[in-house]
Parts: sequence; structure tokens; C-alpha cells
Amino acid sequence: MSSQPRLWTTFTEPLIRQNPVTLQILGICSALAVTTSVATALTMSASLTAVLVMSAGIISVIRNHIPSSIRLIVQIVIVASLVIVIDQLLQAYLFEISQRLSVFVSLITTNCLVLGRTESFARHNPPGRAMIDALGNGLGYSLVLILIGSLRELFGAGTLLDWQLLPTVDQGGWFTPLNLMLLAPSGFFLLGGLVWAIRSLLPEQVEAGEFTPPETGEDGA
Repeated sequence: MSSQPRLWTTFTEPLIRQNPVTLQILGICSALAVTTSVATALTMSASLTAVLVMSAGIISVIRNHIPSSIRLIVQIVIVASLVIVIDQLLQAYLFEISQRLSVFVSLITTNCLVLGRTESFARHNPPGRAMIDALGNGLGYSLVLILIGSLRELFGAGTLLDWQLLPTVDQGGWFTPLNLMLLAPSGFFLLGGLVWAIRSLLPEQVEAGEFTPPETGEDGA
């Protein structure tokens, strides 16, 4: 009975409180680059989560047989092999979205989130727990990407998943698309705002200051 709550905590903590993007600031390159639409955000999220879960399971199974001196090389080879499979599947069945994602699917190989969870957790835990942790982190990453992608697509084009929700001016409607939302800086600002909002609600996530400013006397000296 005691293991079930621990597994539940392992799964749920990365969703909000230990979210890898908003707390650990991992995987933000793709969070900024592929969130111009919900479709690309969903595809990237599903791809990274699949790679993360499968690589965590494989590495956990063989963890006692990986020499410490070459562990990173082995992990990267496993992740890269899975990424190639995912990339080929996307090109076969979702070619248009694959083109829009460009090189970012391939860059999952070096994504800090994937390598971080395989190195820090999967290498030290049994397969079941390692895969649950990977799934939780993948869903936490996905939650951020889908939220930012939804905001950028809605206010940048007036659509969600290519469904027109806000009638644009060129279609005779009232909404003027905010072109800035489809540019990279908007992703940066939205992600920064999300981090600020979460840390305002959860003050324990705020890092301690690196230094304490010197105190000044009454005369200002």
C-alpha cells in the first residue's frame, strides 16, 4: 500500500510543483520554437513523452549492466535510436507537421529533460517507477507546450487546431491577429509570465538569492 502513494507522487509532482520547464527550466528551446500552433505543440509533446518513457524503461532495465565510464554514451545512443524511429513515423504519417517541426524532433536526442531524467532517475530506479516518472515529466512538459501553443495560435491567428474561433478582419470579422504572437519573442515572454505566475502561487519554488545586498547606515554610507 505504501508504494502506491509514492508512485502517485512520482507521477503527479512533475505536472505542477516539480514541472521540468517552469521549475527546472529544461527543454525551453522547443517550448519557444514549436509552440506557434497547438498541432505542432501536441506532436512535439507526444514525441518527447514517447521517447522519454521508452528510454527510461530501457535504461532502467539494463542499468546494472552499463559501465559507469560509458553510461552517457549508451544513454545517448538509446535516445537517438528512439528519436530516429519517431522521426520516421512522423514523416510517414504526419509529413506536413514533420516539416513544420523541422529539426526539433531530432534535437530531442540532446534535450536536457530526456538526458536529465535518464541520468538522475531511470539509472537508479526499477523500470516501473522510472517509466512513471518519465511519463509524469513528459506530461508536465506537454502541459506547458500546449498551453503556450494554444495562446499563441489563438491570439496570433484566431484559431485552435485550425478551427477559426475568432473571426479575423480579413474574413469580415472583428479580430485583428497579433502577428507578434507567432514570433519567437512571444514564446519567451509567455513562458516567463507562466514561470512568474506559478512561483507567485507557489513561493517555495523561488530560488534563494545568490547574495545579500550590504546594509547601509542611517547616513546612507
